[in-house]
Amino acid sequence: MTTFDDLLDEVGTFGRCQKRVFALLCLLSLPFAWMDVSIVFQGFTPDHWCRDSALVEMRQACGWSLADSRRLTVLLVNSSGEVLHSSCEQLEVDWNATKLTCDTPELNLTGVPVTTCKDGWEYQDGRRKSFVTEFDLVCSDAWLVDAYQSILNAGNLAGSFAFGYISDRFGRTISILLSNILNLITGLVLAITPNYAAILVIRFISGIGLNGGWMTAYVLLTEMVGVEYRRTAGILFQTVYTVGIVILPLLAYLITDWRWLQAVIAAPYLLFLSYYWFVPESPRWLISQKKYPKALEVTEAMAKENEKKLSTNIETLTVDEGDSPSASVLDLIRTPNIRKHTLILMFNWFAVTVVYQGLVMRIGILGGNVYLDFLISGVMELPGAFVVLFTIERFGRRIPFASGNIITGVSCLITAFVPEQMFWLKTVMACAGRFGVTMSFLMVMFVNAELYPTFVRSLGVSVCSTMCDVGGIVAPFLLYRLAAIWLELPLIIFGVIALIAGGLVLLLPETRGVPLPDTIDDVEFPKRKKGAHRGKSTIV
Repeated sequence: MTTFDDLLDEVGTFGRCQKRVFALLCLLSLPFAWMDVSIVFQGFTPDHWCRDSALVEMRQACGWSLADSRRLTVLLVNSSGEVLHSSCEQLEVDWNATKLTCDTPELNLTGVPVTTCKDGWEYQDGRRKSFVTEFDLVCSDAWLVDAYQSILNAGNLAGSFAFGYISDRFGRTISILLSNILNLITGLVLAITPNYAAILVIRFISGIGLNGGWMTAYVLLTEMVGVEYRRTAGILFQTVYTVGIVILPLLAYLITDWRWLQAVIAAPYLLFLSYYWFVPESPRWLISQKKYPKALEVTEAMAKENEKKLSTNIETLTVDEGDSPSASVLDLIRTPNIRKHTLILMFNWFAVTVVYQGLVMRIGILGGNVYLDFLISGVMELPGAFVVLFTIERFGRRIPFASGNIITGVSCLITAFVPEQMFWLKTVMACAGRFGVTMSFLMVMFVNAELYPTFVRSLGVSVCSTMCDVGGIVAPFLLYRLAAIWLELPLIIFGVIALIAGGLVLLLPETRGVPLPDTIDDVEFPKRKKGAHRGKSTIV
């Protein structure tokens, strides 16, 4: 009897076919990253203040600068005695009745009543056109900027279930095709939609296809390469996401209009439609669905591209008849081991997202160069990827996974209690926390795909990763509400969450060098996988 892993040894565990598929699928990570975090530039909120039509006319007539006319807006004095300008209030003055002239752009306005902005806003940075400046999403409407990102996470949540089911029921390539079609259409429509309410609806639909297709591509890649290449292919696939983050600031710097930027980051999906013809279906999935003739056809095509020949024992390829070819969410909690894996992985998805996004938002916009700051934050993720790449085969999966969480947790707790005077130590600990959580983020998907049997693998990754979207929704509220109580309180919560996640990881089985499970019994009774016993069905 021959298993698929035996067959893969004959076909080539990482031959020309797998390398070609790997390169094509990795390209999906670039626009995925751009769409996922483009809000930093598309939703950029510049310094702003109330617009007063009379002052605008005076400025134009007198040749004043923005700073000159802004001196006549509301002045606030904080507890430190620093003079600030209000962004959401203006002086209630009839400028036509004042003695304001071009030569005296300053008046004593002490005691003048204030009111909310009545005529829109003016913005300091006129070069960049974001949807914030186009729709005036500031002051009382500022929450709509958060909604732009939250609605995407809500779409990702729905898409994880939808595309997890589609992928396991109808195939990996169909799932990727549908995702690319959805991403292309919604991405381009988003660039021309004139109404912000409609933009949020389209953004939700975009989220449905965005994460689902990327997850499916990861699962397909994992199923097509040999066990000794799974770690390299999986980690590099995710690392391309970071490469996309590094590229995005350059695109945003060159393309200053948010609508044109949206069109550019959606355009690659037009090319990705061709993947349906250039990326083969997963033979593992075909076998799990008992589509044996098609599985043989794909496997023989892979062997031909890899310049290999199949031996005659391909006729004895066996699979287990005990598992249903139709995936169900109940399969993720029905049996003890799979249920334990599901609960631990769901918590880890939630933990790494809350901590990762929390640490990024805590850094915030420090008033520096937004392009440079974003670039540096992206580059900081690369060392974590390489550490994972060079340790998981030597030390296994659990130790790097748990270590990333533990490093993050300890770093957050230390940072919270380090005095402000020791700025260098706080900075070092913050960098260590970002490094550790990046390791955990890379590991959680990698381990997730290795712990589930073939017929429910994509659904397992999709369902567990829904907690990533939940974490993305919770993170801003957890950070800002707790920081209002005590600035360092969020770090303590992040640290505790990360340490719990690291401890739970140690309860998972080690998957280094272990063939991917094909059946539920392979997970529940892992010792039985030794040998060739897989069931009694044979491809004919």
